[in-house]
Amino acid sequence: MKWTLGIIIALFAASNAAAQAPSPPERGFLNRMFHPFASAKNKAPKYQDSRLRGLLLEVQVPTEPIRLSEVRQLRVQAILRNIGTSPVPLDFPTSQRIDIHLLNSAGEVLTRWSENRAFTEEIANLTINPREQIVYNETIATRELQPGRVYSVEVFFPKYPELRARQKFMTAP
Repeated sequence: MKWTLGIIIALFAASNAAAQAPSPPERGFLNRMFHPFASAKNKAPKYQDSRLRGLLLEVQVPTEPIRLSEVRQLRVQAILRNIGTSPVPLDFPTSQRIDIHLLNSAGEVLTRWSENRAFTEEIANLTINPREQIVYNETIATRELQPGRVYSVEVFFPKYPELRARQKFMTAP
């Protein structure tokens, strides 16, 4: 009896401490029991548009500082994942799916990827099934960048402005 009461008190104290500390809201009791060291890193944001629930957009740029004397185009990889449990349909009015902006440290747009591109007026539907991903490999001009500064790459879907992700990078001096 004492042993059972001790376990109940310990569980209550642990749940009370967990309630005070910020924790990921999506992890349930069984998830924490079976995966105690799992992180909530790949949690989908809560979008206002319920059709987008379950989608996670990530941006990847080179991690080493960019040498502007050697690199004229920055490689940008945008990964759109469905980490939810149901398919997510997306519809597009044109052939443009994403847009990429290079931003300075103040958040001002220096370069737009879509600026020198032509897009056709074609309606398209795209369905992303659970545990599937779509990868967009693009490049954007670095002509507006200066050495030794921090910049950001922002990728977003013009049709779905909530699908947006940023990644910082640095230029070599």
